[in-house]
Amino acid sequence: MVFVLVALVVLALLASVHRYVWRRFVGDTTAPGSTLRKVGTVAAFVLPLLSLGAMTSGRIGAPFWLQQVLAWPGFLWLACLMYLTLALLVGEVVRPVLSRVLARRDEAAAARATTGTGTSGTAADGTLAAPGSGTRPRTEELVPAGRSCASTSADPAPEAAPAAEPETEAVRDTEKDAPTAPAETEPAVTAPGLAHPSRRLFVSRVVGGAAAAAGLATVGYGTANVLRGPSVKRITVPLAKLPRAAHGFRIAVVSDIHIGPILGRAHTRRIVDTINSTSPDLVAVVGDLVDGSVADLGSAAEPLAGLRARHGSFFVTGNHEYFSGAEQWVNHVRELGLIPLENARVEMGGFDLAGVNDIAGETEGQGPDFVRALGDRDRGRAAVLLAHQPVVIHDAVEHGVDLQLSGHTHGGQLWPGNYLAELANPTVAGLEQYGDTQLFVSRGAGAWGPPVRVGAPADITVVELASRQA
Repeated sequence: MVFVLVALVVLALLASVHRYVWRRFVGDTTAPGSTLRKVGTVAAFVLPLLSLGAMTSGRIGAPFWLQQVLAWPGFLWLACLMYLTLALLVGEVVRPVLSRVLARRDEAAAARATTGTGTSGTAADGTLAAPGSGTRPRTEELVPAGRSCASTSADPAPEAAPAAEPETEAVRDTEKDAPTAPAETEPAVTAPGLAHPSRRLFVSRVVGGAAAAAGLATVGYGTANVLRGPSVKRITVPLAKLPRAAHGFRIAVVSDIHIGPILGRAHTRRIVDTINSTSPDLVAVVGDLVDGSVADLGSAAEPLAGLRARHGSFFVTGNHEYFSGAEQWVNHVRELGLIPLENARVEMGGFDLAGVNDIAGETEGQGPDFVRALGDRDRGRAAVLLAHQPVVIHDAVEHGVDLQLSGHTHGGQLWPGNYLAELANPTVAGLEQYGDTQLFVSRGAGAWGPPVRVGAPADITVVELASRQA
């Protein structure tokens, strides 16, 4: 019931956001019935349906080819929707300011025009000017001295004409209320076929165009960040219990590769090549390797067999493995030469290397077991723990772990998602201290959902262990 309510709230929110985006980009900038209006309206219905298909096709067991067809446009639109909405919200601040600036400009132009043409009164040479004309009246329209102004609009009467009868109050009232002829003006010249948009339409198009450019450019930049592959970071972590013989031991940490409908075999190959270029002593794959079944993605994961490290490559599950068939993937990575650490520990030359299952495995009775992984070890030795989610750090502290290596957060992946990630994780990215335990969180090497990273570049981190005795 709770899931249904949450789903309804999310759908209502998405519908509201799409309505807002349509109004600002389409409704406010196009004419009713125009081709652009029709195209924009169709897109406002089709794009969210593609996104819904991309998010659900894998869960409902749709054919893998269909997942691939839906994934690129569906997930990319989610990223576009996010950044277009953020840009439009900024535009809401700019919109009234721009409108006011244009209004003042128009008022100033009108004032200059009024000053240039003048109003009814005396021309510069002392003659009477026609109202609103700004030019000297024609000679025949001048009023002789002593004549009533009321007679200026009539032709001069013949000398033999009888004197007019005295005007009555009604006549004067009628003449006073009668409309006057408008001043002669030059007709406005408009180039044929050119429509002059109103100030509101102009502002809507300027703000909408700027928002579209900013949002789409941000998504393009973030997509390029993912497609060119992760960069290499290096950090040094001193461990008090690490013997001098293990000083300088290098662990290549990679998390959140997310092989799936979008990021496939080429993505895996780039990551393997990058890791091998660092010549690590050990490779740690800390979860969320895949988004799909072994049947669909087994071949895309095969380049992992090419990982090279003196002391081997190790793997622990992430939450996405339990969406994809964790047991099958554990068996498959073992076939590729990686060593799964399922609540287990191995002794390296100068420290203990332990790994625990992800907490998502609790639903299958395969959650993390710290007692099994760490309970009977010699606490006089340094311990390095592989655990996908940073939230288990407090268990690591309790069991005397010196260094925990995690992923899961993607560093937020899409700014400002890092602020949301901070609400759910003790550390979003980087190295932090918790009691006697240090926690390092990788931003990950891939991307989940939209193949876009903004403000959280993908990385593979070489962690160099340092002995305080060295």
